[in-house]
Amino acid sequence: MKPAASLPVPNGESGSCRIRLLFMRLLCLALALSAVAVVPDAAHALDVGARQPEIGLRDRSGNNIDLASLKGKVVLVDFWASWCAPCKQEMPVLERLYQQYKKDGLVIVAVSVDKESSNIADFLKQVHVTFPIVHDQEHAVADRFKPPRMPSSYIVDRKGLVRHVHGGFRPDDAAALEAEIKALLAK
Repeated sequence: MKPAASLPVPNGESGSCRIRLLFMRLLCLALALSAVAVVPDAAHALDVGARQPEIGLRDRSGNNIDLASLKGKVVLVDFWASWCAPCKQEMPVLERLYQQYKKDGLVIVAVSVDKESSNIADFLKQVHVTFPIVHDQEHAVADRFKPPRMPSSYIVDRKGLVRHVHGGFRPDDAAALEAEIKALLAK
């Protein structure tokens, strides 16, 4: 039997150095591949120009929120959770926009991704809103929209196309949301 050829030893390194070097290269490769594996999820998030996916859930009043009920409206679909501090800041802004523009055709649908409906009820005791709230307990709607973070808002035009996507919320974002909504309502 012929002995296996050994790898050349660069610069007089020992075999254990070769093994460490090989291990480090494999580790770097594994880390690079795992980083790439995380990117596709964000890359497949619903983006500007996409058709609004179906919501297909009942709101807290029992009304069905589906594409048919939203047809011809400017819709802001907001993903939120009770544990999300920026969501608590955003909700009063959304309520103000809803009250100001609902007569012009604005609909806001807030999609809670909380597991427990009691968390939604507790949150809404602190933050009062009048727009429809749906509970996406199984994350079926979130899986269709793929919100990048909490909260995330999708502003949809009257034809059902996503025109603006906002990931996260800071108080300074209120002016941009309002300007985008006003522009779409004017069309």
